[in-house]
Amino acid sequence: MEHSIKYLDVKTTTAEGSNGVNYAYRRLGSQGGRPLVLLQHFRGNLDNWDPDLIDALAASRDVIAFDNVGVAATTGSTPTTFAQMADDAITFVEALGLDRIDLLGFSIGSFIAQEMALMRPSLIAKLVLASTAPQGAPGMHGWAPDIIGAVGEPTTDAEGYLHGFFTDSPASRAAGERCLDRIYARTEGRDEQTTWQTRNAQYDAVLKWGTPNFGLLQRLAAIEQPVFIANGDDDRMILPWYSHLTAGLIPDAFVKLYPDSAHGFLFQHAPSFAADVHKFLDS
Repeated sequence: MEHSIKYLDVKTTTAEGSNGVNYAYRRLGSQGGRPLVLLQHFRGNLDNWDPDLIDALAASRDVIAFDNVGVAATTGSTPTTFAQMADDAITFVEALGLDRIDLLGFSIGSFIAQEMALMRPSLIAKLVLASTAPQGAPGMHGWAPDIIGAVGEPTTDAEGYLHGFFTDSPASRAAGERCLDRIYARTEGRDEQTTWQTRNAQYDAVLKWGTPNFGLLQRLAAIEQPVFIANGDDDRMILPWYSHLTAGLIPDAFVKLYPDSAHGFLFQHAPSFAADVHKFLDS
């Protein structure tokens, strides 16, 4: 049954973890089933999720978006490893009293999701990894200069977002502009902006994750959950071939690439991506 409350109308609430951190989160959808927990991209907060995507995901399931430690309205300082971020995310899930979830990690959120699946496999039923790469893969030690320039400066703007998250085609850029309109449609109760400390800590974690180490690739063989891996076919931040590499390392994984799209493919193709996520989680 379709849920009537929309993401733009959901108020932010908090939950205190056993680590003393107050986590900011928003929850909507049909509760009672297995919740879908979302892990956000580099420098992203609660308002950087496309409302159309969240509404489509929440149409028939319980969806939870949150700020991890030190990010935006959540207290504490952002750590510099994805392993610690995964520990912090598990603490948030425990604070909500959840013992079994599905997980959707986007960009660096997909790295955190991998770590969560490895350190607490009993918590996670299924994984969706959007724009992902395995730890230690070659060519991941930082992003291309134009990409980190677009999304990593102290002050970011719409042009940088469009360059980093969408392709240069007229159709993709138009989709990006519509996405920005939706992201900024909320006028009251917006999340706090992420800080420069969060930016530096998260990029430190990216560099640590991307330091070449072929031995670390074997870790993914321990992920036993079914995994849906997705990306845009022209992602310049995390190249699509990493999706295929990741899928080849996980025993039960498959890949889908979405056409004429980049890092923000899941926003550009929100209806079809949400439908694919529902099909995967319900199968």
